Amino acid sequence: MAMQNNMSAKTTITRLSPAKINLFLHITGKRADGYHDLQTVFRLLDWGDYLHFSVTDDAVISTADNRLDANKLCLQLLALTGADAITASIDDNLIFQAACALLTFAIQSTRLPKQLAQVHVTLDKHLPMGAGLGGGSSNAATTLLTLNEIWQLNLTCDALIKIGAKVGADVPIFIFGRDAIAMGIGEELTAIDLPEQQYLVLTPNAHVNTAKLFAHPELKRDITPLSIETIKSQSNDYVQTLIAPYHNVFTPVVTILAPAVDEALQYLQRLEEQALGTARMTGSGSAVFLPLDASVANDKALLGKWVEGAPCAAYVVRSL
Repeated sequence: MAMQNNMSAKTTITRLSPAKINLFLHITGKRADGYHDLQTVFRLLDWGDYLHFSVTDDAVISTADNRLDANKLCLQLLALTGADAITASIDDNLIFQAACALLTFAIQSTRLPKQLAQVHVTLDKHLPMGAGLGGGSSNAATTLLTLNEIWQLNLTCDALIKIGAKVGADVPIFIFGRDAIAMGIGEELTAIDLPEQQYLVLTPNAHVNTAKLFAHPELKRDITPLSIETIKSQSNDYVQTLIAPYHNVFTPVVTILAPAVDEALQYLQRLEEQALGTARMTGSGSAVFLPLDASVANDKALLGKWVEGAPCAAYVVRSL
């Protein structure tokens, strides 16, 4: 069996599946394939879900029968617990879809080992769904990275990013694994070095359908593209504060359609003067966040008061 020599008879690998925030988010146009071109800066957080990958040495599946399709093989290889509240069927879960995409690539590129270990994945969910924090995409990316290691497929980061992009637009940033400028649908990534930061994040119980957002007449879809050099040089305009032209194009629409998001954002805006930062929404919502200046980031009493007074669930988190 193709396994790492240092793995014992029973091995469990635990990985953080981190959240992300968008420091700004622009739509620069619509593509021929129906997707939209974006520009954003992704920031990864030290807060997220946890995935536990349990492997038993003698639990292996032969892949000698090349007639096996990836979906059927994946159903034999992967067991998933902790995701029942997310999808009714394992086939619909992004963790399963990521594993299936990985196997599809291995089959098509003739890199599939003769035997593969069965893996039991347990999802310890902490991030709310539909919050713009990338929870499902992060789960998918963590699955790709970890199964690539367990199954010793030895695929490069670039190859995994291409596989991940087929699973979801936000998957590549979590495979990339560091703060980045993103273009295209989110798969064109350029690393950016940003100062360590703490944030107050609010997660209102609201969800706006993505298709409804993109169809909304108020959504700006033609923001002038910025060069990578410009985005890098102007980081002071969007890291702590948010100065034009940097903004999130979805915010005006989401705050109209989801009053709970508007309430949460207004709460953070009232704290801006003390926090010395600009409150904003991440992704297409519903989570909102406020960058915290160093002068308040270590004031546990003040931050505790802000968390307690929030109109919804609130967290103080740090950049990864």
